[in-house]
Amino acid sequence: MHREREQMVAQQIEARGIRDPRVLAALRTIPREPFVLPDDQPRAYEDRPLSIGEGQTISQPYIVALMSELADLEPGDRVLEIGTGSGYQTAVLAALAGPEQVYTIELVPALAARARDLLEALGDAAVHLRVGDGARGWPEAAPFDAIVVTAAAPEVPPALLEQLALRGRLVIPIGPAGLQQTLRVIERLSESAFDSRDVIPVAFVPLVPPPSV
Repeated sequence: MHREREQMVAQQIEARGIRDPRVLAALRTIPREPFVLPDDQPRAYEDRPLSIGEGQTISQPYIVALMSELADLEPGDRVLEIGTGSGYQTAVLAALAGPEQVYTIELVPALAARARDLLEALGDAAVHLRVGDGARGWPEAAPFDAIVVTAAAPEVPPALLEQLALRGRLVIPIGPAGLQQTLRVIERLSESAFDSRDVIPVAFVPLVPPPSV
């Protein structure tokens, strides 16, 4: 499906203003069809989210590219992803920062196991993956140069702000489930000061807490 990937990048991503050459190269290189359900593989490169089971989705390609560009990663930057999902966004982050620099948290064990298998098949076995509550972040691995959240929160989880490095960037959808949400970028300016800007309206599945024991 190399031609479909090229068309996806040209028509859905470059045409809508994504300019980071490393993000474009990652989207051209990483196959998307393994990360969707078998019945959806013919639609893997369409400009829309697709179900990956367990009530979760893989984001449309443009949103993956936009969030990756907003994270503004350099090789060697440490990045935390909240919501591994299918593992596709994880693979893009690994291509930008290096697999060993990527920490990713998934709430649903079945999705985490499948993503781990897919990432290993792509050569990204060095990615750090755990099952747990993403809103708590990964404090023992902090600080992070970027944090990318792939589910919407009604407000920014304080733990994620605390785990940002100086000049680190948090990319997160903010808003209630079922209503319009906003993709927000928050940059840490100092120990207690942050700069925030809203980018575009989005629609994500909600960032849900783990089930109570």
